[in-house]
Amino acid sequence: MSILSRKRDLLYLAFFIIHIPVLFCVDLASLYPDSIKPAFLVKLHEYQVTTYADRFFTEPPAWFGVYIWMEALYHVPLSFWAIGALLRNDPKVPLHLLVYAVQTVITTTTCIADFLSWSDYEIQQKLELMKLYVPYLALSVFMGVDMFGRLSQSIDRRRLDPSKTK
Repeated sequence: MSILSRKRDLLYLAFFIIHIPVLFCVDLASLYPDSIKPAFLVKLHEYQVTTYADRFFTEPPAWFGVYIWMEALYHVPLSFWAIGALLRNDPKVPLHLLVYAVQTVITTTTCIADFLSWSDYEIQQKLELMKLYVPYLALSVFMGVDMFGRLSQSIDRRRLDPSKTK
């Protein structure tokens, strides 16, 4: 079945195609040595800090570094895999994207909870940060519910028709 007829998978494909450059240009930029960091990444960082006052990229808490490494070691390879897997309708997509979605919901919710507690930030500054983080949270929740549903249906079909377990 073509990806064009699988609307949710098409959405996920578009997300991962966009997500990979965002990972390398925004999320993982702090891992690059200054000596090899291109000027456009420095300007992008300055824009993010100026526009969104995103403290995670100026004064990151200790746990945020762990999240960055999760993105480097898990999100990057998973995102590349997901593009091909979605295109070929790989049967392992629901399993991998459920794990991805749960991990992303947890890390994004942590970030949102943290910045909402920043007492020195005005509500407008927090709303600007919400523009960055809430779409990731919403898509991840949607993806998680979708993948859980797909896996549940698959398990139920196998339970109802034991011949499909072989």
